Amino acid sequence: MEEVKEYFRMPLIGDDAPSFTAKTTQGVINFPKDYEGKWVILFSHPADFTPVCTSEFMTFAKMYDEFKSLNTELIGLSVDSLYSHIAWLRTIQEKIKWNGMEHMEVKFPLIEDISMNVANKFGMIQPNQSTTQAVRAVFIIDPSAKIRTILYYPLSTGRNFDEIKRIILALQKADKEGVATPADWRPGQDLIVSPAANCGTAKSRMDGEVADINCVDWFFCLKKDK
Repeated sequence: MEEVKEYFRMPLIGDDAPSFTAKTTQGVINFPKDYEGKWVILFSHPADFTPVCTSEFMTFAKMYDEFKSLNTELIGLSVDSLYSHIAWLRTIQEKIKWNGMEHMEVKFPLIEDISMNVANKFGMIQPNQSTTQAVRAVFIIDPSAKIRTILYYPLSTGRNFDEIKRIILALQKADKEGVATPADWRPGQDLIVSPAANCGTAKSRMDGEVADINCVDWFFCLKKDK
């Protein structure tokens, strides 16, 4: 009898993040129920005991408290077993020194996904790259369990963690103040005001009649980040 395979549509920005229950290094988690009201960075790595992934986990461990302060939780995933995860994370903490970091304890959950159930739901298994490893993916999920950002990296390239944090900051700023953030935006820099925003006509903005708004042209208006 021919095996029936289950296929999943890769989730897109704006979709509800797929729900799942999974065994992790921090116990069983139920997503998104266990993360109500939290931002989540769900990320996959190709394999335990590999150098690029090791450098990434050390960096995530170093930045763990920074993300927590932004109401953001981390969840890792690979198709390795729980025993492999535990042994690898112990090795990182006890033996690995890199880039000024050592004794890095990974406090966030790392999902065991031998069945590739979660990885398939999130489109982390991409056959032209590998059928037996998850790609290097990042899903940023908001407190309403909506997918807000998707990043994919090739197996050979480590992630940019400053950019991941910048995206969290930019999304939170946009949601809170109804603004957008320009290229390379950092906290404290000018924000973009939508032309449709209820803060004066295009002419009144251009004439400087709207406080705190600086319009370069009718479609390009900025305000200070307070």
